[in-house]
Amino acid sequence: MKKSVFIVCLMLCYTGFAQQWHYTFDAAQKQAASENKNILLVFSGSDWCGKCMELERIVWQSHEFKNEAEKRWVLLRADFPQKKGMPEPVDINAENIVLAEKYNRNGFFPYIVLLDKNGRILGKTGYEEFENAKEYLFLLKNL
Repeated sequence: MKKSVFIVCLMLCYTGFAQQWHYTFDAAQKQAASENKNILLVFSGSDWCGKCMELERIVWQSHEFKNEAEKRWVLLRADFPQKKGMPEPVDINAENIVLAEKYNRNGFFPYIVLLDKNGRILGKTGYEEFENAKEYLFLLKNL
């Protein structure tokens, strides 16, 4: 019984600190409209882009970012992982390809685009040198 209570408490704590990243624009836009928030769209190469992995580790997973994101933004990730071996055929209708065609035609990674709830661009940035998550948050708040 004690073990069950502990597991339930642990799961509740985890969900309280978890970020909700969307992977489809429609889902992010619906949430942004209902909560009157902007959308923070992140283009990432999660398994090959060193700067993307650094942002993930230092910024996106930080408590500072998670707290600020919960108040300000709906998070949307367009990830472009590369598997080892033969590449799969590109599906031009895949959500991340559609997002890249509209918001990241030059193929920059990492690339962050701040959108309003209707999908209009408010600001954009790439990788910037930073010491910690607070510095990068300052940049994001001023897009």
